[in-house]
Amino acid sequence: MSLLKKLKFFLSVDGILWLILVVCLIINYFKIISQNLTDLFLIIIAIGATLPVFFSSFQSIKNKKISTDLLASIALVVSLIEKEWTSVIFINLMITSARILSDYTKNRSRNAIHSLLKLKPQRAKVKTDDGFVEVPLEKIKKGDLILVGLGERIPVDGIVEKGEAEVDQSSFTGESLPVFKRVGDDVFSSTMVSSGNLIIRTEKIGEETTLAKIIHLVETSQKSKAPISTLSDKFSTWYIIITIIGSFLLYVIFRNLTLVLSVLLVSCADDLAIAIPLAFISSITHGARHGAIIKGGDFIEALTKAKVLIVDKTGTLTLGRLKVENVIVFNNKTQEEVLDLAGSISLMSKHPSARAITKYAKEKNISIHEPENFEEYSGKGAVATYENKKIFSGKVSFFEELKIKITDDQLKIIEEEKNKGVNTTLIGLNDQIVGFVTLSDEVRPQTKEMISELKKLGIEKTVMLTGDNEKIAQRVADSVGVDEFYANLLPEDKLTYLQKNLSKDYKTIMIGDGINDAAALSLADIGIAMGVIGTDAAIESADIALMRDDLTQIPELMKISKSTLKVVYQNLFLWLSLNMIGLVLVFTKILDPDGAAAYNFICDFFPLLNSLRLFR
Repeated sequence: MSLLKKLKFFLSVDGILWLILVVCLIINYFKIISQNLTDLFLIIIAIGATLPVFFSSFQSIKNKKISTDLLASIALVVSLIEKEWTSVIFINLMITSARILSDYTKNRSRNAIHSLLKLKPQRAKVKTDDGFVEVPLEKIKKGDLILVGLGERIPVDGIVEKGEAEVDQSSFTGESLPVFKRVGDDVFSSTMVSSGNLIIRTEKIGEETTLAKIIHLVETSQKSKAPISTLSDKFSTWYIIITIIGSFLLYVIFRNLTLVLSVLLVSCADDLAIAIPLAFISSITHGARHGAIIKGGDFIEALTKAKVLIVDKTGTLTLGRLKVENVIVFNNKTQEEVLDLAGSISLMSKHPSARAITKYAKEKNISIHEPENFEEYSGKGAVATYENKKIFSGKVSFFEELKIKITDDQLKIIEEEKNKGVNTTLIGLNDQIVGFVTLSDEVRPQTKEMISELKKLGIEKTVMLTGDNEKIAQRVADSVGVDEFYANLLPEDKLTYLQKNLSKDYKTIMIGDGINDAAALSLADIGIAMGVIGTDAAIESADIALMRDDLTQIPELMKISKSTLKVVYQNLFLWLSLNMIGLVLVFTKILDPDGAAAYNFICDFFPLLNSLRLFR
């Protein structure tokens, strides 16, 4: 803690009260001044410190809520009646310490996210008629061109208009390596240019930026309660009621106000009410700092109960981009000749397979040329003129439609390749087929490792859903190790599958890209969207949004959730055990009211410090 923060703490109302209460105890135990003065000092401070607790208790009752302050108020009233001034000081010290620790935790969580805002520059270089001029950030408008140089932070969300650079996005995604950006790529506010220069066209400013939306989501998620936290609140309410009734009965039976006071002092605690939410807040903050936005403690708890993983194939298990596997040739053509034709007709197409073929041809140093009279038929193929010859590309059905002859032997070879689980794009020249290109979707390198790790963490069944054909689905399923797959599915088919297979006995995780799978992610018990940075719809639709395309984050999230619940259960055990021990010490007359107050004060910190471990 810096010197400025320490001074700020001690100058706060709770900080000043805490210091006064500590000084009171020091004066009392070390007999620094006369006993009469000590008693007077204790009485004044005890009554003054008690008033805020009474007010808080009154407000809770007014709002029809039973809080731990009510139990503390009763203990304080009995302590004042019995003139147990030291006990009053200890109770107030306990309550003040808990309040300070709670505020510290919330501020630490808030600062961890809001520190990103401090990274945003306050000025930017905007293009004007006189060149690039530095202006305050609030004067930037959508559509403005912004110049960002080496070592500077990007002030807005936008699209690269000119230039190339490596951009450090670690503040968003947690990834350590910079990301290469070129013309047409999205860039985000507060990320830093680590090499090169960029001219950016402004798309979002202020509260519309991805950074602002992430901060809002994290703040909202910290307020939501997990089921176990809600259960803890209900338990605390009943615990307070039972303690009050039990204390009354104790007095009726034994007529011993000192015994009743000691029981109240041991039982009077709000550590559990703070420690459990603190555990969830710690984990949500940790996730956000590493590029995973968890939208509430309920999803952390749900992850510990997950038994089934349903995952979309394209863009999730795979990279969502095709790569050329092989080039098969017919009619005495060479691979180079077929690639020349395939690359040329693919040059003007935006279809994923066409882009993959063009890229592959260039990598093989094939000199491809833009064809003439290019015409594309959606979902079928394309036709063009190349060196005064007609060239064709597309599916078998498209070639049959164009009356281009495919022999039985050629069909057999094409089917054999399809059976391997690859896509095929046929290439024709004039009135004959000259070959075909096989393509496959690249499986993410970490996919198999992720599936294996999740099974170790308690996932009992993994299911892959895809719109691709059976053979392609089989190929991917076998390579990554999923238990079941369903192919040839439309988006509504995925929803139907989810509706039929959700269960009350366990939780189901659905992983998708957050855009095409938004409906399915919303329906699942835990919807996880991957690589959603800059995609507002994806961030909104998922229960957990991963800022980068990294499947290894999912096992890590499950480990975090299990650690969080472990700490919560430890806190419950600690609280119950320490209270039982305290009551035994009271009934065996080892602890008087002063001792009970001191015991409770010390024991309160165990669950709180246990929860704070999660900040690591």
